[in-house]
Amino acid sequence: MRSELRVRHYSLRTEQAYLEWARRFLLFHGRREPSALGADEVAGFLSYLAAEREVAPSTQNQAKAALLFLFGPVMGLELPWLDEVITAQTRRRLPVVLTPTEVRQLLLALEGGTPWLIASLLYGTGMRLLEGLRLRVKDVEFSRREIIVREGKGAKDRITVLPENLIAPLQRQLALAKRLHEEDLQAGYGAVMLPHALAAKDPRAALAWGWQWVFPSPTRSIDPRSGELRRHHLLESSVQKPIALAARRAGIAKPCSPHVLRHSFATHMLQAGYDIRTVQELLGHSNVKTTMIYTHVLNRGGRGVLSPFDHI
Repeated sequence: MRSELRVRHYSLRTEQAYLEWARRFLLFHGRREPSALGADEVAGFLSYLAAEREVAPSTQNQAKAALLFLFGPVMGLELPWLDEVITAQTRRRLPVVLTPTEVRQLLLALEGGTPWLIASLLYGTGMRLLEGLRLRVKDVEFSRREIIVREGKGAKDRITVLPENLIAPLQRQLALAKRLHEEDLQAGYGAVMLPHALAAKDPRAALAWGWQWVFPSPTRSIDPRSGELRRHHLLESSVQKPIALAARRAGIAKPCSPHVLRHSFATHMLQAGYDIRTVQELLGHSNVKTTMIYTHVLNRGGRGVLSPFDHI
């Protein structure tokens, strides 16, 4: 299954998730041979997830996709029920959005440092957390005030804005990253993970400064795919935990995560008068309907209507 996923260039996160769902499915049915399982067993597992585990519809659909991959490309079964397995109906929910004052309080509570810079970058550019952590040196354009987001969600590239007030802090971060890279080179390391077959085409690229992470990890680790000892980028938890702690310190009652800063970026851009197509491009949405969820701030709630209570 892992081999089939890698042949199709699925991401490492998708590979890990699909393998885990296949493992849980087989454990649920007592480690029976997969060829002995069928539509009833798949439906039973998905019903268990929904009724007993009470997972979200998106989680249930991810489990379904993993099982269909197991029975289809991996086992090569052409069964009519594969496409007839029930799909959970996802719910449309409004995103959590911080006010500009709350964003300022959150960033002040982070008290500088790398988590502050990453959080500021997420709010200032609209990037997802992993897009920010996977940022490479060559993709930061200071002169044009642009950041090129490579292989974002759906393996798409896009260009977003680089806030002018983050240029100096980002340059200081690059100086720290370069010093770390030079120490790695002196120690016989310094090679970074490269996309696809670039490492085979240009072996020297892995050592080049331009391909290094903007936010490198303080320690080296084993690459889960190649098995090589190298320096990866920062873990997601190194940003998630400080933001959650800063939100509590700032007295923000809303659930706060790095992705909330992306929601806040989109909402505040629309409030500032930018057209929805511009915001769509900055966020990297394929369909403008996805971006339209942020327009609720423009035509609903206290800013959009006047309550009849205020007339009496």
